[in-house]
Amino acid sequence: MKEWIGVDLDGTLAYYYEWGRWDAIGDPIPEMVARIRTWLEENRLVKIFTARVGLDNGTCLVTNRPFTNLEVATVIQDWCEKNVQKGWRPEVTAKKDYMMVELWDDRAIQVIPNTGQTVSEEMAAKYFARHGVAWTP
Repeated sequence: MKEWIGVDLDGTLAYYYEWGRWDAIGDPIPEMVARIRTWLEENRLVKIFTARVGLDNGTCLVTNRPFTNLEVATVIQDWCEKNVQKGWRPEVTAKKDYMMVELWDDRAIQVIPNTGQTVSEEMAAKYFARHGVAWTP
């Protein structure tokens, strides 16, 4: 197995403002598209990590049409091929495993391993300590 990078779809790779149809994806976010293209040039494995395929299939709340996870994954792959890189049809998953080395997500909060403390809390503590100000999270 190869190490992989997980990239969230809505709000990370594609603009997202509110939930709509199951098959609607926002416009690409240029900065993230550029980052993925660089990873692909470096022969790194990138997967789309999204809750859209985390359900056991479903019914669209907008159209009332049933859909499958395979249909959702295909729509996402079509979008990636059109908006990120021609020929790139990434694996689409809602599951992480031990080979995932990074997760890029608009909802994630990074925690320092084995501490329960967030990276932002550590950065704030160091900043305030340099300025002689007491700080607690």
